[in-house]
Amino acid sequence: MGAGKSTIGRLLSEHLDIEFADLDREIEVASGATIPWIFDIEGEDGFRKRESSVLEDVLKQQSIVLATGGGCVLSPINRQLLAKSGYVVYLKTSVGHQLQRTAKDKNRPLLQTQNPRAVLIEMAQYRNPLYDEVAHLAIDTDAKPPRLVAQEILQSLQKSLT
Repeated sequence: MGAGKSTIGRLLSEHLDIEFADLDREIEVASGATIPWIFDIEGEDGFRKRESSVLEDVLKQQSIVLATGGGCVLSPINRQLLAKSGYVVYLKTSVGHQLQRTAKDKNRPLLQTQNPRAVLIEMAQYRNPLYDEVAHLAIDTDAKPPRLVAQEILQSLQKSLT
């Protein structure tokens, strides 16, 4: 969360001249509802079911750059789908940077709490090993401009293809 997935994903898609998809936006389009509304009405479990269904549909497309939501890796099925469907990049970022980047964003239901730092720390402890499990590349985004991160990903991707 707040690692720059959408920004960096768009840069990659422009450079590669392929479509960009943001899984959260795809969920909203498929559902006809916002992410916060889905969380309010269906809870996180309901959202995760929708996320898995939409992920499976989106991954049927050829040649896309996909920015998933931060919790997409929680499902073993999602991790399998991602690992077999393409080159997976884990954008690592510190809790401090996550807090800076998400401070004013009200579209993140899991952070609408008195102590978002504690939530992010707990999420990192559980999720980071899952990201490491599925990723072909892990890259630190702290204090790096998005264009530099995209450049590093492109170089890694090019090496993996040769």
